[in-house]
Amino acid sequence: MSELQSNTRQALLRVGTSTLTGVLNRRGLRSMFMQDVEPIRRDIPRMVGIAFTMRFIPSREDKDGPGAPGRGQIQSQAMETCPPGHVLVVDSRGDARAASAGDLYVGRLKARGCAGIVTDGGLRDTEGVFKTGLPAYHRRASSPPSPIVHHPCDLNVPIGCGGVAVYPGDIIVGDCDGVVIIPADIVDEVAQEALATTLYEEFAEEEVARGRALPGLFPVAGDEAKRDFEAWKKARAGER
Repeated sequence: MSELQSNTRQALLRVGTSTLTGVLNRRGLRSMFMQDVEPIRRDIPRMVGIAFTMRFIPSREDKDGPGAPGRGQIQSQAMETCPPGHVLVVDSRGDARAASAGDLYVGRLKARGCAGIVTDGGLRDTEGVFKTGLPAYHRRASSPPSPIVHHPCDLNVPIGCGGVAVYPGDIIVGDCDGVVIIPADIVDEVAQEALATTLYEEFAEEEVARGRALPGLFPVAGDEAKRDFEAWKKARAGER
């Protein structure tokens, strides 16, 4: 996928990863939420973009030592070729002993119009990463430089990240809870269903706050709740 439809992108910016995982589960996709991958800070911007991938393998001294030829070229290439609107997703094998990237690399992604960075390893210079304004997700902070542990070997190939298979062109959505992957061929339908679900959940939250009991309201809406929801939507539309 080269770009997201505008209405799909706007819908994904409004819905939570918890809602999206529920919608995906109803389609039989049960393992689309990355494990042990969190935002560098909970107040970073929400993230929506298209997957562009990089794969690390373990480093080796003759390939990644201080005098190794071509050291770091693929990693730099990733920052220069990840397209605008895309999220750089890095397979770090869940290893955060050394950084997958730092603030200069992330700053370059931001300057080029990319949508975010995700790794199941660690990011360094996280204060600087936060200052770039680019949504960034990792396992934990890690100050040691990448070549101590990681050797970049592939760009834009299928990878694993946070226990999830990620294919180039998948849709990546991140919020304060974490990161979810959506196959590109169903993203439009998933986004609209998630938006409708979110609207019902807003109604249900208001009803619960007023003292309404959960049976017949959530997680399964009964006929009365459905009628009340339709009336709520009409009243809400009239207020605008």
